[in-house]
Amino acid sequence: MPIEHAGAGTRAPAVALAGGMTTAELSDTFTIGGDLPVHRLGYGAMQLPGPGVWGEPADRAAAVRVVQAAVEQGVDFIDTADSYGPEVSEQIIAEALHPYPEGLVIATKAGLTRQGPDVWTPVGRPAYLKQQVELSLRHLKVERIDLIQLHRIDPEVPLADQLGAFVELKEQGKVRHIGVSEVSVEELEAARAITEIVSVQNLYNLTNRQSQDVLDHATEHGIAFIPWFPIATGDLASPDSPVADIARELDATPSQVALAWLLQKSPVMLPIPGTKSVDHLTENLGAARLTLSAEDMARLDALA
Repeated sequence: MPIEHAGAGTRAPAVALAGGMTTAELSDTFTIGGDLPVHRLGYGAMQLPGPGVWGEPADRAAAVRVVQAAVEQGVDFIDTADSYGPEVSEQIIAEALHPYPEGLVIATKAGLTRQGPDVWTPVGRPAYLKQQVELSLRHLKVERIDLIQLHRIDPEVPLADQLGAFVELKEQGKVRHIGVSEVSVEELEAARAITEIVSVQNLYNLTNRQSQDVLDHATEHGIAFIPWFPIATGDLASPDSPVADIARELDATPSQVALAWLLQKSPVMLPIPGTKSVDHLTENLGAARLTLSAEDMARLDALA
């Protein structure tokens, strides 16, 4: 059965904090595509497979548990991709959560092929993209993908053909919304001229703001912006990171400060920190409790 989404205010069952609210629910909400409300602090499933985002994790049971813990702590937006493993991440999500709790939104991606650990090659042929969506439907055990994202634009295939594959699947009821990943403003606008684009997923964090113009454009047009590597793959979480001093002043961790900065940078920002550790997951979601002052934001802005 397809995932049925509840209206705003209805969430997946989760472990409550004092006051009855789960950690991730302390972040405010954004409505993807006008009909999928999610709390803005989500979970990214890229780290679930083995080293190099390749093959099975060393401890599959632990990977399943961290996905379950994310939902228990209030996460209702999970981002993955067919190429994570490949296939492994999607399969772990299904093992951990299917049948899915009401209100959970799962986004996935297609368009990158894998030839080994840390090797990623774009393929945007329509037949291939359609095949991968069909496989994602099977691996996630759903009849419709909430949000399918073109993982990379294949320069060898017209963009209209690549997105057209997703449009056909949307018309068939197999895809709900379409997004793009790692694009320029010009490419985003070209995509929007072809079909409705509800999200963009680009590299962006406190120390790498090369996509600032894309974020500004997304903010202006109400398009979800999903920053990948939101804490620079852990670099910002180290004790000697640029945010360590501010974190100590706020009685927080550097990763929490970096994520709070993202949440306050734009109302369309949907950070998706990923981890294989329940402890790190809990730490990351603690960013939802943190409010940065205007002075804090200015000091952090100056770090770039």
